[in-house]
Amino acid sequence: MRILLSLKCPPSLPAPSEDQMLQTGNTKLSESLRKITHTLAMKNEEISNFVCTLKQNLDNLEANSNRVQEDLESEFTSLHSVLDEMKEIMVTRIKQERASRTYELQSQLSACSKALESSEELLELANQTLCSSETDGFTQVTDLVTMAPAFRLSLKAKASDNMSHLMVDFSQEREMLQALKFLPVPATPEIQVSESQVCDNTVTVAWTLPEPDSKIDHYILEHRRTNHEGPPRIREDYPWMVVEGIKEMEHTLTGLRFDTRYMTFRVKACNKAVAGEFSEPVTLETHAFTFKLDSSSSHQNLKVEDLSVEWDSSGGKIQDIRKEKNRTNSPMHSPARSALMSPKRAPTARPGRDRFTAESYTVLADTMIDAGQQYWEVKFDKESKAFAVGVALRSLGKFDQLGKSGASWCIHLNNWLQQSLTAKHNNKARTLDCPIPNSIGVYVNYDDGTLSFYNAKTKQLMHTFKTKFQQPVIPAFMVWNGSFSVVTGLQVPSVVQSGQRKNSGTSSSNASLT
Repeated sequence: MRILLSLKCPPSLPAPSEDQMLQTGNTKLSESLRKITHTLAMKNEEISNFVCTLKQNLDNLEANSNRVQEDLESEFTSLHSVLDEMKEIMVTRIKQERASRTYELQSQLSACSKALESSEELLELANQTLCSSETDGFTQVTDLVTMAPAFRLSLKAKASDNMSHLMVDFSQEREMLQALKFLPVPATPEIQVSESQVCDNTVTVAWTLPEPDSKIDHYILEHRRTNHEGPPRIREDYPWMVVEGIKEMEHTLTGLRFDTRYMTFRVKACNKAVAGEFSEPVTLETHAFTFKLDSSSSHQNLKVEDLSVEWDSSGGKIQDIRKEKNRTNSPMHSPARSALMSPKRAPTARPGRDRFTAESYTVLADTMIDAGQQYWEVKFDKESKAFAVGVALRSLGKFDQLGKSGASWCIHLNNWLQQSLTAKHNNKARTLDCPIPNSIGVYVNYDDGTLSFYNAKTKQLMHTFKTKFQQPVIPAFMVWNGSFSVVTGLQVPSVVQSGQRKNSGTSSSNASLT
């Protein structure tokens, strides 16, 4: 059985007609011409804008030239006024000196003339007496001659005729005036990192000039926060902050909150006419402990914002607005490790617990401490019925109150019935014999196992726990019928560090609490 297969070729396309080819060519030429026309129009607009810029530059040049010429004429007029004033003062001094000496010499001349006239009369009288034969008048004439004014006169001039001490020599000043030039652009300063200091949330920046410049009027310092070490980046989250009118070659910034890892500085010198170039930027490390309060860990009766908490007896309606899609386990990151990597959210030790409950009116920070020395302060309402501040392990139970288990250490203020301030740990308490401050400073040395509490204003030590932290700790707070706010971004105060070194050899102050 034979099967015949019939293969059919596809029909060939008809060749384009001459009109179609011409139309296609015209379309391409039209498109090409349109592109060229568009490019030419853009170039025309660019040239037109440049022409406007040149005209504006010419106008500005004319205005600026007139301005500097007027300023120059004003400066020379001022200089002429100074010279005229100095000339008037010196001429007046010469006239006064001449008048004074003229008076002295004329007075002396008048006295001498009168004495000479008297002497001549006595001389004539004496000669007449000598020629007379009568001797009775000899004694009288002798007395008159002896008492003559000529014998009492000083024949030394009372005033000198020399006026050379009032001569002037302006040769040096003339050379200085001849050396006058237009004000030069000030040299670029150089920030001295070795002379700059970062301490107690204060930064002192010092700089030098390549050579002294008496024409410098002031300096302008700019600084901005950054999380990047090295030169500034083009795209930076934080703007430059400007400090103007600095007269010395250093400046101190105080009252800073170090919420970034570094601060970048640059400075330029200015005279009365022009500013120089900015110095090479210098980045100084501003390491400090920064955290926020973790609202997802708070009791429902606490109304929590970033760094403040207020008791809310209605049940914390703001907290109930939290959306499930934004709810995470207590986020933690380590400040000690943040210098090496970006903060990371660490899972909580007890998945599913997102708040404290019952009478544990507690809220935790969002940052854990697992190394180094950290410091923060908390301002609280002294009228709160109860308040506590300290640190806790992540294993702190949702029903646990601060200081009543081995997982937390704190200072506790009690205003219920009677007022007391106690240090608490593992359900043991020690009453503190010190005034209740308005704010408390908390110092943690994780590696040494030290937790100290200070009067934040006076830096007086209130209590120290000595322990060995087996796990990372988290700043913890409790408030009942009250409020508090936290101040972070603080370095460990130097007075606290020196006090810790001084007390490092002393015994533990919480022996009764362990």
